[in-house]
Amino acid sequence: MSMDEQALKQLLHSLIERWESEVVEFKRGGKGFSTSDLGKYLSALANEANLRACESAWLVFGIDDKTRRILGSEYRQAPGELDKLKMQIADGTEPSITFRDIHELETPEGRVLLFEIPPAPMGMPIAWLGHYYARAGESLTGLGLDKQDAIRRQTDATDWSVQLVPNATLDHLDPEAVSKARESFAKKYANRFEPDEVMGWPLATFLDRAKLTLDGRVTRAALLLLGKEEAAPLLSPHPAQLTWKLEGPERAYQHFGPPFLLATTQLYQRIRNIQLRLLPQDELLPIEVSKYDQKIVLEALHNCIAHQDYSRNARVVVVEQSDRLVFDNEGSFFEGEPDDYLEGHRVPKRYRNPFLTQAMAELNMIDTMGYGIHDMYSRQARRYLPLPDYDLSEPGAVRLGIYGGVVDSAYSRLLIQKTDLSLVDVLALDRIQKKLPIADDAVARLKRAGLIEGRKPNYHVSASVAGATASKAEYIRTRAQDDEFYAKLLKDYLEKFGQANRSDINALLLDKLSDALTYKQKYNKISNLLTKLRRQGVIVNKGSDTAPRWCLAETAQGGQ
Repeated sequence: MSMDEQALKQLLHSLIERWESEVVEFKRGGKGFSTSDLGKYLSALANEANLRACESAWLVFGIDDKTRRILGSEYRQAPGELDKLKMQIADGTEPSITFRDIHELETPEGRVLLFEIPPAPMGMPIAWLGHYYARAGESLTGLGLDKQDAIRRQTDATDWSVQLVPNATLDHLDPEAVSKARESFAKKYANRFEPDEVMGWPLATFLDRAKLTLDGRVTRAALLLLGKEEAAPLLSPHPAQLTWKLEGPERAYQHFGPPFLLATTQLYQRIRNIQLRLLPQDELLPIEVSKYDQKIVLEALHNCIAHQDYSRNARVVVVEQSDRLVFDNEGSFFEGEPDDYLEGHRVPKRYRNPFLTQAMAELNMIDTMGYGIHDMYSRQARRYLPLPDYDLSEPGAVRLGIYGGVVDSAYSRLLIQKTDLSLVDVLALDRIQKKLPIADDAVARLKRAGLIEGRKPNYHVSASVAGATASKAEYIRTRAQDDEFYAKLLKDYLEKFGQANRSDINALLLDKLSDALTYKQKYNKISNLLTKLRRQGVIVNKGSDTAPRWCLAETAQGGQ
């Protein structure tokens, strides 16, 4: 979250007072400042912040680095240019990181940019275009082997995936998986290497560059991702398995061993992925989507592999239910909470399996920026389906549900009609369709926008957008109609049949009231409507209080 102006001024003052150090760098930051140099400074400052256990490092533009005077910077002033810069930096770093935020501060002396840089993740030094950088006092320099080793050793004692596998050799790797790994690596680094060059590297060279082996020696990460199936016993007692399980009228299961680089796609192909036709009756826009999106499924499965607690000797399990997929993996959510990553701003500082995570990033299986969860939610929203659910209720385990069907058709129709909804609003609407509570400020915002109706706690997706579709009949059941609508129904009924007792009126109106109301609330609403119409002189009770017989007042007078 961006800081306010006063906080930025205080931060700038404190940085200037502290002056340059290994984690603070000042630059004039002219209009044409080199992006390549910027990437070098990010690499250096991120690595130094890691080694010094700093929360952030800072690169500040608009300051004279000799006098400490604010001179102002004209660097990337056009709208959107700083956001593009974040992407350019992420593309050139290994593992991929970028600025946590770029703060703009207007001062009387000129514009100042404060680039906030996260520390390199534990066990993972940051390179820019293949080179590792550091700081020596105020100078930019290469990250020496001693510093690289210091960062990498941070997790050696606890990282299951970096351990060498006794008796494992390069012959235990699957040739098809290795070929696929080369293709993925070449695609990721197409701006640096020609594909033929990557394909021509000796196997040991490629595996070291892809962060799969250590000086040609086979790690557990290499065997998991690229190992032959028959090499799995070398990882014993870990089962080294992914399991697909089908539940419902039909039951089935299948285990998948290494190489996981290929096994995840094989597991995906077992899932029954039919086409769904959203809004099948009288819809304005007949839309077909696959029950499950391949990218979402593989993202979820790859996250399970990357974050599994392998010391617990358990499988990753994918359960296919009639309306959803459930992914189970061992180990608590490692860095923060799932909600921290929904908007795509949080960058994880640590990983349970940093060596495996970095290798998977090199092979384009995951990113290390924390975008995976955000991307899953965004893609599911673009498919008009309910958003994924994380369940952390079981200690030491993470369960993720991916929906393969509609929960509330009003939600899906709304997403189709309003394509400009922010992910924050879609998240709130998703909680409403699942009958989950949302914050009061979100309620106020959605009500102002006409996106929800009802009273706490019985909110529901508004019918106003749905009214733009041709399928109004179904929406009549979920919208809170005004009294005039119900009064018209009752008057039409009494005109046709002459009279009605309370049972008749209940049968007429109960199923037309909003499904968001309880039976008691519906009953009371009808009672209030009858009282209102009686006081207005529209209807009269020709029976008794205990056995009412309602008629239209004009009809009753005509019959006297």
